Amino acid sequence: MSAIVESPASVLAGDPLLETDFIREMVRQMRALDSYGQYDGQPATVLLAPLVLTKERKAGIPIIGDPDETTLACIKAFYNAIATLIEKECGLMAVPLVHLTHEGFGRVLITVGKLVVLDRTLRDAHRFGFGSLSKMKDEADKYLAVALEIVGRFPDVAGL
Repeated sequence: MSAIVESPASVLAGDPLLETDFIREMVRQMRALDSYGQYDGQPATVLLAPLVLTKERKAGIPIIGDPDETTLACIKAFYNAIATLIEKECGLMAVPLVHLTHEGFGRVLITVGKLVVLDRTLRDAHRFGFGSLSKMKDEADKYLAVALEIVGRFPDVAGL
C-alpha cells in the first residue's frame, strides 16, 4: 500500500459506524493486505480514509487513469470483507475473486461452493470509493443481503 492518507473529516474517531461488524472487518482486511506494516499502529480512521471520496477528493482524481496499489488494496479489502461476512452468516466458505486489468477494468465474483452469489463489473477502479462510511456500509449490506438470499434459495449448490 502506498502513502498514508490523512483521515478526512468524514471519517471521525468515535463514529458509531466504526463499531459495526462490516467496518471492523474492513479494518481487519486493510491490515491483512498491508504486507509492509505501513499501517501498523494506525487508527481505523486512517485505514479507512482512502475509501472515503468526498466531492473534493473525487474532483481531484482524473477521469482516465490507472489504479494505484492503495486503491487496489481497498477494492480487495471491500470484497474480502463482504465474503467474510457471508461466510460468518451462512457457515459456508465464501471465496472472492477480484480480477482487474492495469487500466482499472475487471470483475469481482464471490462464490459459495459452486454458487456465484455476487457478480460485479468494475470500471474506472482508480475512482473506487464511497461518499462516506455510511454509504460504504449501506452498499456492503445490500450486497450481503442479496448474497445470503441467493444462498438461502440454493443451499444444495452452495454446499457443493
